[in-house]
Amino acid sequence: MREAVEKLWPELEWIKDLDLRKCTTETWIRALEMSPLDPDDLNRIPFTLLVPDCPATFMEHKRCVVHIARKSAEAMQDFLGKALEIDMDTVIAGAILADVGKLLEYEKEGGKARQSARGKHLRHPFTGVSLAMSCGVPDEVCHIIAAHAGEGDLVKRTTEAIIVHHADFMSFLPFKNL
Repeated sequence: MREAVEKLWPELEWIKDLDLRKCTTETWIRALEMSPLDPDDLNRIPFTLLVPDCPATFMEHKRCVVHIARKSAEAMQDFLGKALEIDMDTVIAGAILADVGKLLEYEKEGGKARQSARGKHLRHPFTGVSLAMSCGVPDEVCHIIAAHAGEGDLVKRTTEAIIVHHADFMSFLPFKNL
């Protein structure tokens, strides 16, 4: 399963802290082991069930979010770095893990993805944090998982969480207009 996760996520190599890279990888392995989805499904299923016939896959969206978050954080460091500290490893790991809980929120029926019973009770920020904490992911990254979606509107987001939140919505909101 590790090989499959590393194939899905070449961006894991961007995480310089080896312990953080390892627990981020372990979280994805655990999620896939617990999920009815297999790694190949992530390149076929829609990234959201909120957009009927969503034309973008889970991995297209997720990898886009990671790239947007990284480039946004780099631009912020270039222009605001004297005034605003940003931990790049936290941004990257948080972006990679933000939707890991969706693997427990979806199920397959007739080759299509739909919301599972668990997903009706526990949205992916909750299951994602649970998975990540069980794999030793630091609280700063778990905060990003918890705060990346609408649930995060109820807490004070860190700078890194703000970056991932906006990267996620930049790759989501245009599809609501299709």
